[in-house]
Amino acid sequence: MPRPNRQTLLPFLRWLPNTSRRSLGNDLLVGLSGAILALPQSIAYALIAGLPPEYGLYAAIVPVIVACLWGSSWHLICGPTAAISIVLFTSVSQLATPGSDEFIARILLLTFLAGLFQWLLGLLRFGALVNFVSHSVVLGFTLGAAVVIALGQLPNLLGISLTSQATALATLLDIGQHLGQTDWRALALAAFTLGVSVAIKRLWPRAPALLLGIVIGSLVVLALPAHTADIALVSAFTGSLPPFSPLSFELSSVLQLLPAAVACGMLGLVTSLSIARALASKSQQFLDANQEVRAQGLSNMLGPWFSGSLSAGSFTRSALNLQAGARSPLAGVFSALLVALFALFGAELIAHIPLPCMAASILLICWGLVDIPGLRALFRVSRSEFLVMLLTLLATLLLELQTAIYAGVLASLFFYLKRTSQPRVKFWQEGEEELLRVEGSIFFGACHYLQQIIQRSNGERVIIDAHHVNFIDYAGVEMLHQEARRLLAQNRSLTLRRARPQVIEEIHKLEGRERCPVHFED
Repeated sequence: MPRPNRQTLLPFLRWLPNTSRRSLGNDLLVGLSGAILALPQSIAYALIAGLPPEYGLYAAIVPVIVACLWGSSWHLICGPTAAISIVLFTSVSQLATPGSDEFIARILLLTFLAGLFQWLLGLLRFGALVNFVSHSVVLGFTLGAAVVIALGQLPNLLGISLTSQATALATLLDIGQHLGQTDWRALALAAFTLGVSVAIKRLWPRAPALLLGIVIGSLVVLALPAHTADIALVSAFTGSLPPFSPLSFELSSVLQLLPAAVACGMLGLVTSLSIARALASKSQQFLDANQEVRAQGLSNMLGPWFSGSLSAGSFTRSALNLQAGARSPLAGVFSALLVALFALFGAELIAHIPLPCMAASILLICWGLVDIPGLRALFRVSRSEFLVMLLTLLATLLLELQTAIYAGVLASLFFYLKRTSQPRVKFWQEGEEELLRVEGSIFFGACHYLQQIIQRSNGERVIIDAHHVNFIDYAGVEMLHQEARRLLAQNRSLTLRRARPQVIEEIHKLEGRERCPVHFED
């Protein structure tokens, strides 16, 4: 194994020497735009995760810098996301009171465990494992997460106080029982903020609509104190850089959080790599998936020591990074440093944000998570994958979110195995020869199906065109030997035509070339 060089350990040395004064200035401006977009999103995602608002800013600083410097993508920007935040909340809210010191400690421990899982996958070059979480699972989970997040914000939007629930259905039933307590002033303020944000987004697409909507809604509250005095505000916090947070590795806590950590780690990798691949295809950049996986893991291992919760790729910030013309990952680094300056000097401004305004902005984020064109395309292309999406969506609404991820993956694997267990077989007859063209692998899952087809053949010579068979396992070899011996007992034969060398070699391994009952021909 070759020894790692400096560029392997410090991958940013590959592109950092190529930066110029002009590219630095350009990346600084792009980073400023990214920071403006990150501020309201990060605070909103912290509230979704049940954390104090400043923890959203902390998660957008150290983890982002590490992921940008050690990653492979030039444009991917990480940080807190809606889906990750809701999974963190549902995973830990049953173990500790949201917002408490114990809750924060468990969130940070879960983040470290998820990062360790991600880093190990990258170290072992198992980054391709995330491909087993299909796009249909991601679509269903994202749609379900949007509904869960929106339902979770309805109490803030309606001006009522409710305890958190484990599932979306329980949350909806709880809200229905308390609708009579709705504060119409809070609802009106949220509707106004949402309308302003939507109008800005349509009239001025490049403007930070979320930030401007929150600012205008907050100014309305300041201008009308007599009518808005009872509307809840975001909790105030002391401005500071991310504080050092020592982690406690109690075995009981680790074992409690491990299943959720694996689910969160997989979800973060799937999200990040999907975004990175989409951006790389547009920018014509080579993407090293294993390096990106290692970078994601490293960022989530180091982040919690500096109060950063789990981070993953943000599509909105990453797309802005690409569209604004970022020349290098330094745009993401600048964005994180500017967020740090705001966390240090702008904390007092956060305490003036009304919760209904924040809830309205989160609803807009939820709507952005709904990929209607993707859902339509999935329905047109594959009904089975669309069914996987629906099953994942249903699991997301009825179960805890980390369980929904596992359910979606199992459903996706079930349909995949169902397809591969019945490879396409074309049949035709030439005189007393029956020909079968098998298009797929001959493995344990497909053996019974192929054996039934062979046993229904009546020709004196049963010929299998194996040109499209790339893989055969022990069960497949044994099945072919068994059928060949059965046909020989009836004075018939089984022949593989145009079989690949590796397939012939595997078949000969069972009884040797001389005793092999299966015939071969070109």
